[in-house]
Amino acid sequence: MQQSIAQLSLLVHDYDEAIEFFTRKLNFILVEDTPLTETKRWVVVQPNGSTGCRLLLARAANEEQRSRVGNQTGGRVFLFLHTDNLQRDFENLVKQNIKIHRGPLTEPYGKVLVFEDLYGNLWDLIEPLAPGIQP
Repeated sequence: MQQSIAQLSLLVHDYDEAIEFFTRKLNFILVEDTPLTETKRWVVVQPNGSTGCRLLLARAANEEQRSRVGNQTGGRVFLFLHTDNLQRDFENLVKQNIKIHRGPLTEPYGKVLVFEDLYGNLWDLIEPLAPGIQP
């Protein structure tokens, strides 16, 4: 048996502001933006150069979903983004005025920092010491 997680849904307030953040500030690629109805779109982004898991930017459709935007994990780090150059990406985050919560730090598994996306979700940005070593 072989399985993999293809996408994760990330609740957002607005499709266009989320696309702008991920593509302009984090340099992700817009993979798909397909209208499904007058108010619903299928919007998928992925990190530049990635062949792994993608993010489905899902606009919150009701009050319960809106209450979860930016806090899908109760304040814990939600997503883990690996990089080949943490210093380069750290400088980009600073340039883009993205809030850094911790780091950069050197840990046994590599370099890491915690940043906040446009809605307040926490991300680990990790430059692994070696392939396969995880925090």
